[in-house]
Formats: sequence, structure tokens, C-alpha cells
Amino acid sequence: MGLKRTDEFRQDAVRIALTSGLTRRQVADDLGVGMSTLNKWITAHRDTDVVSKEDLDLAKENERLRREVRLLKEEREILKKRA
Repeated sequence: MGLKRTDEFRQDAVRIALTSGLTRRQVADDLGVGMSTLNKWITAHRDTDVVSKEDLDLAKENERLRREVRLLKEEREILKKRA
């Protein structure tokens, strides 16, 4: 039988998974839980106030900025090679 996790632990796991910018696999591994367990917790807590709208908006903006930085770095490397 698996380890019983507290509601607080589950809520923190959901918040981290939704706002950290890490993949769900990374979060699950870091917390020592299975992917299916983490996904189940996310589904169960999706409609609660575990993550505020502001936190979700910031997480989305951070992800957009990460993609943009990655693209700009790739473009810079291409331009360096041309020179």
C-alpha cells in the first residue's frame, strides 16, 4: 500500500505542477509520486482555489517568455555561425 499524502501536500503538488514551469514528469519525480497520481490530484483540484488566477496568468506568461528566450537564443546561434 502506498504512502498516504496529506491534503496540504496534494494541494502544494498541484500548485507546483501548474505554476512552476516544470513538466509534470519532473514534478512527480521531484515529489516522489507517480505521474498518474499527480494527474489525478490535478484533475481533482482543478476547480478549487489551489492556484489563484493571478498565479496561473503569471505561469502562462513565464512559459511564453521561456519559449521566446529559447527562440532568440537559437536565432543568435544561427547568426553567430554565419559571421
